[in-house]
Amino acid sequence: MGAGFCPAHEAYEDEMKVQAKEVDILLVEDDAEDAALTLRALKQRNVGDRVYHVIDGDEALEFIFATNLYGEWEPANAPKVILLDLKLRKVSGLEVLRELKSQDRTKTIPVVVLTSSREEIQNIESYRLGVNSYVVKPVDSKKFAQAIGDVGYYWLMVNQPPYR
Repeated sequence: MGAGFCPAHEAYEDEMKVQAKEVDILLVEDDAEDAALTLRALKQRNVGDRVYHVIDGDEALEFIFATNLYGEWEPANAPKVILLDLKLRKVSGLEVLRELKSQDRTKTIPVVVLTSSREEIQNIESYRLGVNSYVVKPVDSKKFAQAIGDVGYYWLMVNQPPYR
């Protein structure tokens, strides 16, 4: 561990952000390596300070709908974008998307699907459900970082969301 790194302090800060619902990006990704690359890429583009990572669809729904450990939040404090993997444990990404887009308080939250193959894009159901974008995860880590950084930058800095 490098000097100045304190896992307990970092975990405490992360917990405080969750309690305050200061989350710009909700990352729903069960692959630890892809999640780490995503978080690193967002930080490199200076849009990764308020990212919360969950590892399955069930946890994503608990977070969004403020159940169990996640408490209550106001729609104005909802994530500005959700980065969603489709192939998740427990509850699939498609089911998470279906639930998000069926509820008034969450249907305007942009959802970007991160996928590892172009074949998944052909699943037109997700577009019918209201996905905002598909991004194929490049195999090359530098291209992956560039793509994810661009996505985060666009949704947090360029896009103008509707008033909630």
